[in-house]
Amino acid sequence: MEVIRAKDKMRQVAEDWRREGLVVGFVPTMGALHDGHLSLIRRCVAECDRCVVSIYVNPTQFGPTEDFKQYPRPFEEDVRKCADAGVHCVFAPTDEQMYPAGFGTYVEPHKELSGCMCGAHRPGHFRGVCTIVAKLFNIVRPHRAYFGQKDYQQFLILKRMVDDLDFGVEMVLCDIVREPEGLALSSRNTYLSEQERKEALCLRKALRAAADAVAAGERNAEKILNAARNVLKKFPSVKVQYLELRDASTLKPVVLLDKTAVLGIAVYVGRTRLIDNVLLAPGRGEVGADDV
Repeated sequence: MEVIRAKDKMRQVAEDWRREGLVVGFVPTMGALHDGHLSLIRRCVAECDRCVVSIYVNPTQFGPTEDFKQYPRPFEEDVRKCADAGVHCVFAPTDEQMYPAGFGTYVEPHKELSGCMCGAHRPGHFRGVCTIVAKLFNIVRPHRAYFGQKDYQQFLILKRMVDDLDFGVEMVLCDIVREPEGLALSSRNTYLSEQERKEALCLRKALRAAADAVAAGERNAEKILNAARNVLKKFPSVKVQYLELRDASTLKPVVLLDKTAVLGIAVYVGRTRLIDNVLLAPGRGEVGADDV
């Protein structure tokens, strides 16, 4: 496995693979790899001839009060995990490579998709995400790119960017990977104390309660949301930032559940912001990423 720092070299390697007729798969990450990332990587390795993983903590998607400087960066461990998983190439550029002097062009996200949920609470976040992913796609030149459902809003925004700007990349959504107790895997879970990890289980419990209500026949959005709220009330130390039920394709608010929707949640456990979601379908309750 090769570790590439220079974007020109990465682009040349990718172009050589494409000329050979090889299918290039890509998993963009900010490092601090966990089993959720590795599930994406393993699927990419299985489905593509070549797998590229990027490791880059992107400064433009962090707000001024967010955890850019504290974000975990165990680079050597991440490289080892990639090698063990069968990755062909790790692309790990510097800030100077991605944002050279004079840089000033950004990709604005689709307004309707980015104006709710995380986008409503993190101004500029998805602008930074779209910009860096667009740059990475132009450098890595993948046929397919793999993303996790935990960042569902991000996936929809990036998919729309790919469609609107004709990137020609197949976007692949993969199921959330969870710890045995139900907490969605996240690099930020390392910030949690033992007690906070127990409190963080409220996310999965709330989503599960809503899914159970749907499976039992509930269609009224407010009642589905109340099923989740009733669970969250049992965790007064957890600060809920948002809890929203939205159409799984458009992210428009849902009043009556008549097709697949996403129930998204963001909370603060201590000083750590965590997100989670569940895809809900009438008569079935929780469904997987392949059902979208």
